[in-house]
Amino acid sequence: MTGLNRREAFLLAGAAALAPTAAAAAEPALPAVWDLTPLYPTPAAWDAERAAVEAELPKLAAFKGRLSESAQGLRTILQAISDVNKRLERLFVYATLKGDEDLQVAVDQERRQTAQSLLAKAGEATAWVNPEVLGMGRTRIEGFLAAEPGLAKFRFGLMDTLRLAPHTLDEQGEALLAGASNPLSGPGAIRGQLVASDIPWPTIEVGGEDVRLDLQGYMVARTAPDRADRKKVFDTFYTAFKGFESSLGAALTAKVQGDIFGARARKYDSSLAAAVDRPNIPQDVYRTLVAEANRGLPILHRYFEVRRRLLGLADMGYWDIYPAVTKLDTKFDLAASRRLSLEAMKPLGREYGDAFAKATTQPWVHVYPQKGKRAGAYVFGAAYDVHPFMLLNHTDNYEGLSTYAHEWGHAMHTLLAQKAQPYELASYPTFTAEVASTVNELLLVEHMLRGAKTREARLFYLDRVCELMRATFYRQTMFAEFELAIHETAEKGEALSGRRLSALYLDLLRRYHGPKVAIEEVYGLEWALPGHFFDYDFYVYQYATSVTAGAAFVERILKGGTAARDAYLGALKAGGSDYPVDVLKRAGVDMTTPEPYRALLARFSSTLDEMEKLIG
Repeated sequence: MTGLNRREAFLLAGAAALAPTAAAAAEPALPAVWDLTPLYPTPAAWDAERAAVEAELPKLAAFKGRLSESAQGLRTILQAISDVNKRLERLFVYATLKGDEDLQVAVDQERRQTAQSLLAKAGEATAWVNPEVLGMGRTRIEGFLAAEPGLAKFRFGLMDTLRLAPHTLDEQGEALLAGASNPLSGPGAIRGQLVASDIPWPTIEVGGEDVRLDLQGYMVARTAPDRADRKKVFDTFYTAFKGFESSLGAALTAKVQGDIFGARARKYDSSLAAAVDRPNIPQDVYRTLVAEANRGLPILHRYFEVRRRLLGLADMGYWDIYPAVTKLDTKFDLAASRRLSLEAMKPLGREYGDAFAKATTQPWVHVYPQKGKRAGAYVFGAAYDVHPFMLLNHTDNYEGLSTYAHEWGHAMHTLLAQKAQPYELASYPTFTAEVASTVNELLLVEHMLRGAKTREARLFYLDRVCELMRATFYRQTMFAEFELAIHETAEKGEALSGRRLSALYLDLLRRYHGPKVAIEEVYGLEWALPGHFFDYDFYVYQYATSVTAGAAFVERILKGGTAARDAYLGALKAGGSDYPVDVLKRAGVDMTTPEPYRALLARFSSTLDEMEKLIG
């Protein structure tokens, strides 16, 4: 998913080896709009399936009290629930994709709400399952597993339910929490509508052209080559945003309070404990990430000084973070993005490459920005019997190319996991999901560096490595530190507001960027940009852990050959069949220790060494 914060810049025409050739004419046509008919041929078909699935829910509720009758009965009941869940996810995928095509189309937003409501009803209809599994106890469950081979695919889920026994409520409590899921999603919906359609975004002149500074316009315009234009973009955008600080603050505060409610209901000591325990990630992983990022802040501050020198500036402002450090004019359209990504992924082997080549020609992607379309990029792969779908807002620069490679990492992860695992074990947690995408990004930039023939080209791509560190490691960790701070503030009973959120964020922004980067007070409202804060709890830290693990895997793959590659692909194929920290550890990367973070920061430092030599 989002990522929210992806690589900025213009693109290089670097080496002749990377330039388009006559062979490009033979490339397949690439669809620009996804085809949703494999999900449902028409909206009416979706409506019919929704009604049919809703009619199944009372049947699931009728299984209550029967789990412990026999091993065969347990298999039958769990399979019936699984089948309905698979149909529910397919319904939700369609509703989400249609809704994100244009957030201003009311009927599509209503369909999304209907799907969310149905998910909540399904949760209520099966709220008895976990309490009943716990009532059976480990000994009886293990006996059933030994007696019935058909239960094998349910083993991990059953054992995980037993692990979470201290935080599982009785049937009534579980039904109550399931029913609360729909209203608790309100903050994200409110923020999404404000940003997409209700805030009157200003239009300003940038580089001689009028630009509407909505989120997408801002993300493009902030890379403007003229420094005065960049400053104007920042000031105008955040001033417009500032007028909605109170409303956005109320939405995020409601989200935080909802997280606290859920954590306390499940008897956790904190919201963080509740969030990381779901995928069984030790809290120390989160706190070690924050500690190691803070330990490495001098390296980030050193990068800002290198960037200032490359841009030829006397000083450095926050508005100078995004422009390219070298003026290289080549653009990368969709076909070039595909071609370069295919070349870059060759170290992952033929199986991966062939599947990637085929998948990228299919109508699975909504490619270009349009009015009302959801900003950013994501892959939604929950429709197990179909294929993953991808939303992009492609621009013909390195950001577009890198995002393309990143999102196809998610899609390939989905394809590999679904091929290797049954539905019940195919869905992987975010902690491993973002590893697949960042590995693709890192392989891409390594490929571009190998082809760079000029000093300017090499500086450009070395800066892309630095930007990946800044945007995906440091920035996401700063987000994580902010998220932890606002939850801990609310958990202590202290009030939050838009103004206080901005003050907390501004302090972090200035600490992470150091004393030599000027940051205006109004930029403290930047916390309202990442939609993840409003939709998920403690999500964004996984971008930072993932780029760390991804860097470790890329180094192993490029140096270790087939064995390292197969270990990595094995982690992708594992899907959700084990806990994510254990999946990565088996593949050779232990995220419970500081070592992967320190290796990443050492690579960042050595990249800066090379850049400083090149600029003299």
